[in-house]
Amino acid sequence: MLIQWFPGHMAKTKRLIIEHLKAVDVAAELLDARIPLASANPMVEELLSGKPRIVILNKADLADPEMTKAWESYYKRKGVAAVSMSCGNGKDKKKFLHLIKEAAGPMLEKWKRRGLKTRSARITANTPGHTRGKQWVRLSQGLDLLDTPGVLWPKFEDQVAALRLAATGAIAGDVFDADTVVPELMRVLARTAPDALREKYGIEDAAADPQILLAQAGKRRGCILPGGAIDYARAQTMILNDFRSGKLGRITLDAVPAEEV
Repeated sequence: MLIQWFPGHMAKTKRLIIEHLKAVDVAAELLDARIPLASANPMVEELLSGKPRIVILNKADLADPEMTKAWESYYKRKGVAAVSMSCGNGKDKKKFLHLIKEAAGPMLEKWKRRGLKTRSARITANTPGHTRGKQWVRLSQGLDLLDTPGVLWPKFEDQVAALRLAATGAIAGDVFDADTVVPELMRVLARTAPDALREKYGIEDAAADPQILLAQAGKRRGCILPGGAIDYARAQTMILNDFRSGKLGRITLDAVPAEEV
């Protein structure tokens, strides 16, 4: 089953971002720290039209901390400020606000040199799959955020990216087939977190076929139908929930591109 995901509100969001970019000084792109590559949309760079940009690696508390550092370094080498964040972490918010003020500084200084009235720095955030309409939010004194709906890829030519987005919950469950998504997730976990599979599901041979791994996990966790058969649908839901909630540990599915290491 191919995953295609570009509902009407995504197309509307693209137009909205273009329309309101002139009103902002800095753009912030919110990515999932577990899948920075899969959750990024190349269209965003084109839309920003050279505006100062900050990448936020969100849900960093669920991602591998060393991998998150590697991704921060990757963006910095590309000349893009990057910060990792976790919801509710006050220290992370302070880091974010500091980066915004740094990025907006030249623009605000230009306003000041022209003798124009001092105003708040304005930032726009692109949040895939959550915000449904634009809204201004006061982040702090002198800093206003224009929160816009996010723009996922217009089409998924790279189905690996689509499957990973689905695994993290960025794509609604009625759009993808768990029979396709969970085996891909198991393949990545077998490579990146074999210890987690062993400790959580009793899997010793992580290199086995993903369907075998799924059956072993289901049996270990009691996903059994009357008569003793594995309840694969329940096992798939269990694995997705365990990964999304962090019960399998802090795991990053996307590696930094090899040529950039």
